[in-house]
Amino acid sequence: MPAAGRPHSERPEALIVGLAQAGNEDAFADLVRRRQSWIRNLMRRFSGAAALADDLAQQVFLQAWRSLRQLRQPSRFGPWLKRLAVSVWLQHLRRNDALSDAAEVDEMATVEPPETGVAVDLDRALAALAEPVRLCIVLAYHEGMTHGEIAELTELPPGTVKSHIRRGTLRLQQLLADYATEPREPS
Repeated sequence: MPAAGRPHSERPEALIVGLAQAGNEDAFADLVRRRQSWIRNLMRRFSGAAALADDLAQQVFLQAWRSLRQLRQPSRFGPWLKRLAVSVWLQHLRRNDALSDAAEVDEMATVEPPETGVAVDLDRALAALAEPVRLCIVLAYHEGMTHGEIAELTELPPGTVKSHIRRGTLRLQQLLADYATEPREPS
């Protein structure tokens, strides 16, 4: 147990990051507990596959452990971890780029078995998008990043980011049209 009898989970994240940077494995384990659900969800939105998302999230945290000492500002752990996650995703895409010149994969080929709920339908719709488009959409809407931040993080030109977001948004609107509210008639 950490000094003064307080578990890591009750301490500010920047302090825990500092302890982890000094090699404290318990502190790093606490950081993983704090952030794993967010990273797994982010990777699931990128990949559209839960098992792959789990593997990629594990890679993110392994890479984080190896390079944590490079983080200059412990208070910036969240954005730094997000950057690592995007980097791991882009590395995965580069390694598995067999379909880079192929037309978009049939949208049903990437959909997992049927489940219920808006979140599942959103995941299916996201999976139907081309991977660079999905990446930009998830970073913009799920992570709340600006076009400029996405361009910097992904190393895509700003115009390409805007185009991906515009096309992706239109495609999602088509795929999720059943959720659109019907116009109300004036009373």
